[in-house]
Amino acid sequence: MSERDGWPEAPSLEEPPGEEEPAAEVDVEEQVGDEADEDDEADEVEEFDEIEVTEPEAVEASEAASKEHAAGDFVVPEGYGVLEGSPQGGRRAVGIVVSRFNGAVTGKLLAGALAELEVAGVPRDAITIMPVPGAFELPIAAMALAKTRRYACIVALGCVVRGDTPHFDFVAGEAASGLQLAALETGVPVAFGVLTLEQAEQADHRLEKGAEAVRTGLEMADVFAQLRAAAQR
Repeated sequence: MSERDGWPEAPSLEEPPGEEEPAAEVDVEEQVGDEADEDDEADEVEEFDEIEVTEPEAVEASEAASKEHAAGDFVVPEGYGVLEGSPQGGRRAVGIVVSRFNGAVTGKLLAGALAELEVAGVPRDAITIMPVPGAFELPIAAMALAKTRRYACIVALGCVVRGDTPHFDFVAGEAASGLQLAALETGVPVAFGVLTLEQAEQADHRLEKGAEAVRTGLEMADVFAQLRAAAQR
């Protein structure tokens, strides 16, 4: 049948089927070079296999450690005036606002804060403790104490644990911004000793935060006192 009937034309017999083109000549030097490249690749694979692979747990631990806040040592160049406070109490009055919520944790923060105040030389009769229902109430309590002008610094202690709802974000964020606002509006240092945790078990490794907040508050109170004294000269 012809192509017109829908069938293709018969193949040409000028090149009978079954005859293959002659094989190309092999370049011996090129073949040797290819084999050398394969050997090099094999060596690279063996060298790669010898590289020590860090376990995922070690990587996570390293990343977690790098994210932790740590005090850094620095030196102020000579020739500049330096105004730096010291965490010494003396007769300074200190106000403490502490959350009753998560009391198992905040009670330990308070104990650490009071022990640090004793070490700093702050007498008991110069310390006022104001318990409040939760961390959300810490800012207004700190503001009230600061506005009396009776305290050199305020120490805020609390604990917020993340749950299954956005409650954590609102409480922790408002507590932080509110305590900062209390310090900015009154000029009285307010030390942040509020733990923000993913799980309650994390508190055991962060109970030093109460004592740390005391040292921060006393240091800021001291440097502010030096600043006022310098301004009156």
